Amino acid sequence: MQLVGMLDSPYVRRVAVALIAAGIPFEHKPISLFRHVDAFSEVNPLLKAPTLVTDDGTVLVDSTLILEFLAATYPAMAALTPSNPADRPRVLRIAGLALTVMEKAVQRHYERALRPAEKIHQPWVGRITGQLHAGLAALDRELPSAGWIAGRLGLADIAVACAFGFVTGAVGDVVDVAPYPNLAAFSARAEALPAFRAAPAKDGVAAPVAA
Repeated sequence: MQLVGMLDSPYVRRVAVALIAAGIPFEHKPISLFRHVDAFSEVNPLLKAPTLVTDDGTVLVDSTLILEFLAATYPAMAALTPSNPADRPRVLRIAGLALTVMEKAVQRHYERALRPAEKIHQPWVGRITGQLHAGLAALDRELPSAGWIAGRLGLADIAVACAFGFVTGAVGDVVDVAPYPNLAAFSARAEALPAFRAAPAKDGVAAPVAA
């Protein structure tokens, strides 16, 4: 099984950390969507990261769908979702908030990284930034002040930390995260874990094969 994409993408990192945390063997190929277009196209002409190539050669896209497949295939991945049905609405809400933060942070990053300055539409940038802050504020309010969302590390916790890591790393100079100390502390707890340290949010780094 191969995971294709760069760990500086919060979506790729989300899947990589989950695979490592679950102890599922995989090969990580840190191929860039921008610098290695031809190489990525050979795997997935859609140029979408993360891309997962299963053992039978099926090519899957979208981090949520990839994790859904993995949870249905590997009990250790399924164990990263809450077993108590009563916990699921809260876990899914927080995961949704984290994914929204990822989406808006990526949009904000691309607005300045890819769009010419004379073509940037400031009202759109303001809307993106407002949505991003709304997501960060909601996470800061709703995350536990200690431990994990459902009592132990799960996929939603991983999504939150990957989202916050991307915000601070990619747009932290234009998005003030100081008003969100609970979110910052939560993410710091996650980043200290071996699975996160093994898959740092850095360009060109390959995650290790899980044992």
